[in-house]
Amino acid sequence: MARMMPAYCPESAPPGERALYGALATCPATDDWFVLHSLAIADHLRQVEGETDFVVIVPGRGVVVIEVKSHQHVGVLDDGSWKLGNSAPTVRSPFQQAKEAMYSIRQYLHQRRTDLRAIPMVYAVWFTHARARNALPHSPEWHEWQVLDSEDLRRDVSAAILRTLAKGTEHLEQSIPRFISRNVGPDEKAAETLASTLRPRFEMFASAGDRRRSRVSELVTFIEEQYQALDAMSDNRAVLFTGPAGSGKTFLAIEAARREAKQGRTGRLLCFNSLLGRRLRQELGEISGLAVGTVHQEMLKLADVDPPQDADSRFWDSELLDRALEMLLDGGQGPAADFLIVDEVQDIARGPYLDILDLLVAGGLRDGRLLLFGDFERQAIFGSEDGRALLKERSPYLVYNRIVTNCRNLPRIGYVVNAFSDLEPGYENFRRQDDGVDPTFVTYEAGSDQSAQLVQSVRKLRSDGFDLHEITVLSVLRSGSTAENTSDPWLCQVLNQADGSPPRPGRLQFSTVHAFKGLESPAVVMTDLDRRVVPNIEALLYVGFTRATDRLVAVIESSTLRKAFGGST
Repeated sequence: MARMMPAYCPESAPPGERALYGALATCPATDDWFVLHSLAIADHLRQVEGETDFVVIVPGRGVVVIEVKSHQHVGVLDDGSWKLGNSAPTVRSPFQQAKEAMYSIRQYLHQRRTDLRAIPMVYAVWFTHARARNALPHSPEWHEWQVLDSEDLRRDVSAAILRTLAKGTEHLEQSIPRFISRNVGPDEKAAETLASTLRPRFEMFASAGDRRRSRVSELVTFIEEQYQALDAMSDNRAVLFTGPAGSGKTFLAIEAARREAKQGRTGRLLCFNSLLGRRLRQELGEISGLAVGTVHQEMLKLADVDPPQDADSRFWDSELLDRALEMLLDGGQGPAADFLIVDEVQDIARGPYLDILDLLVAGGLRDGRLLLFGDFERQAIFGSEDGRALLKERSPYLVYNRIVTNCRNLPRIGYVVNAFSDLEPGYENFRRQDDGVDPTFVTYEAGSDQSAQLVQSVRKLRSDGFDLHEITVLSVLRSGSTAENTSDPWLCQVLNQADGSPPRPGRLQFSTVHAFKGLESPAVVMTDLDRRVVPNIEALLYVGFTRATDRLVAVIESSTLRKAFGGST
């Protein structure tokens, strides 16, 4: 992917700019390119200040300055003025805009003593929503190679830009006697220098608000794979959706519940994790005919009991199960529901729990309306039975649907998850665009207090534009974590234990990895990462790392970090 500057395209950008930005960012052939978007030009040749839409720096080829027009209708009137969509006619053509921007940039680079003699720099106009190459007449005001259009955007953006640079270089060779015609274009180092020279003067950085809006928009928009999953729900009575963390299983479970209830059916959406259950109730609790919560909360309702204050695993995994099952067998819950949706099913797919689920839905696990979501690879951290085999035995008509695209994490977080958790086959496809920021590793010595490293990490995230409530501190320890035990005055003042409610502004929430499973946070700081203290740490790292949508910081014991990257302990 190209190096995009800035790393986000604001939602307020025109649709043509957003489309071209996305195409350049994801095109495999742009790996070593630099793409500067929405560049404000302080010293413009014609205006007090100006702007150009894109500057694309291609190593070995040159630089092209692009003016983007998103209009669906483009025309030149009899008097020579331009008519773009519904905008008023203008005598200043988009080619003139691009030309003035290019010469302004050249002037700026010359002032910085940048040698451009062997670097072709040309300009072009990209009509992203119109077939302008066929529609525009021949004119002395522009060359045909300076026109790019919707077909170029649809087919191959890299090929279109390379074509423009090739034709533009040929034009420069014919027009400028002393232009160096061999070995033209900046090498990789010169391309990086050009980009870094332009950035301080020209780049308009996306604000923290832009990043938040972009993140929210990406995380709540379906992709093609998820639409196919929704089709599978409609076409089959019982479906098990499996996929790694971040592939949108909970998002699909929520949508499935809405769709089932909208058809007038009654049912349940159950999960294992209490914080996730609270979040689901907050989002879906007002839907008539839909019961939402954890499987344990459902059993407490069925058994009509309150958990004792000293409730242990014997109560939750044995006594409560027996009492709820007895009530169900006696018909105490009334008619079984029309549908059953289970998220985190890998933690519930155990014999006694399946007996409960079997009685909650009309037709049971064999013939009932079942939509199950789970990750059986690394997130089954609460049980050891082969859940898939048990489900297949109890629900023989279950259709399997695997979703694989990571919809939550930025790519560099996903790659770190691959390395640390030995995930096979590992993440390969990501819906979100890379922003060029790697996860951070902060080391500590075994047994030492990590408060200083935690404070440093949180303050660095705040300087990067993340508010306190957008940061979550996670520990792989069930008790005795750094956040729980810290004596740092500032941390003690701002830390707040996560309870499944929306984070409070000005507060830094903390949780165990186990409790936070199924949830997510814009930024995550993980602490207490010592493999000698924590059994099964790879699975916990997998769960914890994948909670971070945008930024990940790992406060990790020194030898654990060395071993993770293949070193000796």
